[in-house]
Amino acid sequence: MTHAWLPFDAVELGGLPAGMTADRYEGGAEPPGIERVEVYVPPYMAPEHTLAVMARMPALRVVQTLTAGVDNVWPHLPAGALLCNARGVHDASTAELVVGLVIASLRRIPEFVRAQESGTWAYGRYDALADKRVLIVGYGSVGEAIERRLAGFEVEVVRVARSRRPGPPAVEGFDRLHDLLPDADVVVLICPLTAETRGLVDAAFLARMRDGALLVNAARGPVVVTADLLAELQSGRLRAALDVTDPEPLPADHPLWRAPNALISPHVGGNTTAFLPRARRLVAEQLARLAAGGEPLNVVPRPLG
Repeated sequence: MTHAWLPFDAVELGGLPAGMTADRYEGGAEPPGIERVEVYVPPYMAPEHTLAVMARMPALRVVQTLTAGVDNVWPHLPAGALLCNARGVHDASTAELVVGLVIASLRRIPEFVRAQESGTWAYGRYDALADKRVLIVGYGSVGEAIERRLAGFEVEVVRVARSRRPGPPAVEGFDRLHDLLPDADVVVLICPLTAETRGLVDAAFLARMRDGALLVNAARGPVVVTADLLAELQSGRLRAALDVTDPEPLPADHPLWRAPNALISPHVGGNTTAFLPRARRLVAEQLARLAAGGEPLNVVPRPLG
């Protein structure tokens, strides 16, 4: 009998497969049976202690996150346990927000909102998304979802991932970023946070971006060196739309809030009404596979070191 901890009741999954039992755990008082837990689904975006509790699960075999990013999970994962992410769960919602942030930034919608509050008719000629070159950095399933939503906007999409893939569609490697940045009007960050991508967007990266270009970060805050981005924004040379920041949550007195040409949303790319139904479907399928002795979905390779 395989025992699981879930952040919701089993009835919300349509029940449990044969050979599976479960307790609900959302980060409060621990339910009984921590020593029996083999499958753990941590609560979504929950406090650190909901991950640290894994150290006290001697039977733990599989951890299924409800997030696509798992950089905060690795430090707590016991040796020998598999880590599975929520690939596919957040693709649609995150892609929606990315496209929304791009359009809002280019068409200056936040300025229209402020103008409406003061009764100002802010007539002028503004940037279109049409005819822009969009560079997607971290081209995985979310990147694919972003490109599908951009298909009707008459843009050119350039795809970049850790490793080059000949395609189709053709995907360039990170080693080509230096050459690709100067020709991009919009740079979308959707890469995982790893040793390779932490601080990827630094002063040198930003300096390669063309004047007036837009940086969109829907990845993780530490992918961008905040001080370097802030300098570019304060100079007025670049624009940014950020769903994630470093630090996060962004303190009320942080200068990024008041930086010119910055649009900030509070890390809500995946947290929409589409999230829970898709998350439950993934967990239900994962439990069924594990109960049947099958291989789990979405296993993330353990990083070296």
